[in-house]
Amino acid sequence: MPTPTIPGIHHITAIAGDPQRNLDFYSTILGLRLVKLTVNFDDPGTYHFYFGNEEGTPGSILTFFPWPHAPRGVVGSRQVTATTFAVPVGSGPYWRSRLSAHGVTVNDAGERFGEAILALHDPDGLPLELVATRHANPALASRDTAVDSEHAIGGFHSATLSEEGYEQTARLLTDTMGFSLVGNEGNRFRYQTAGGGAGAIVDLLCTPDGRFGRLGTGTVHHIAWRTPDDAQQLQWRSELARLGYNVTPVVDRDYFRSIYYREPGGVLFEIATDPPGFTVDEPKERLGERLMLPHRYESQRSTLERILPRVTLPVRRSKAAR
Repeated sequence: MPTPTIPGIHHITAIAGDPQRNLDFYSTILGLRLVKLTVNFDDPGTYHFYFGNEEGTPGSILTFFPWPHAPRGVVGSRQVTATTFAVPVGSGPYWRSRLSAHGVTVNDAGERFGEAILALHDPDGLPLELVATRHANPALASRDTAVDSEHAIGGFHSATLSEEGYEQTARLLTDTMGFSLVGNEGNRFRYQTAGGGAGAIVDLLCTPDGRFGRLGTGTVHHIAWRTPDDAQQLQWRSELARLGYNVTPVVDRDYFRSIYYREPGGVLFEIATDPPGFTVDEPKERLGERLMLPHRYESQRSTLERILPRVTLPVRRSKAAR
């Protein structure tokens, strides 16, 4: 049996407040495609939005549970404290101008490992970054949006995990999950998967005196790592259980299958399969256009459609022009 691999980030899931505001920000301002409109499989009275590239390729997917009445969270240790997108080299001025025109405060955060960083927050306070990098992948960019294609977001660059102490998490990444330490700047330690590419980087930020994070709007719920198939996922589950992690059974999320466990610093990790993908129940050209429900909730469709907040879905430019 081949050694299981983790090519990088599969998706990142965060908590939002107002669902319409969340839809508008990520689709209209950042230019990501809404690739799936569904519900939280564990709380079907709540939406689950998936944003990504044209077909929701792993490495491009940012998802949200929008809970309109949830309290504001606290960003801090034991959390993913920055979700970082890759944009093409030279795109910084475009994004500063675009974000400012939409009333979004954007800060020049200097360089990190030789790459220029723009820092911003979404409407719920979730920390986001745009990194101008040669690793921005045009294949992971969403098309048919108001964002100029030459500057479009090309998948994830990385994620930052803030930890009280990073050593045990680092051992999990390197000794078990196949990451390598590729550099450090001060209290930031950078790890990368063997293959490189979109979402292949994770930074551990050692913040022993930092405040503890608290789950709520504007915070990341979990980060999911890719695995190519079901067989490798089962290998990961077996190995993590052998090492003493409380790893869940495989959970079917319709668009991928998942296992969950907490890394030593407290961040919730998921390992998700690449297949079957988001076109399993909708054609690529119609992704995100209607509410898709897990089979077990289909009989409750009329009830759920009544209780879920009404939202206006983003309109693709090609459709608007018809």
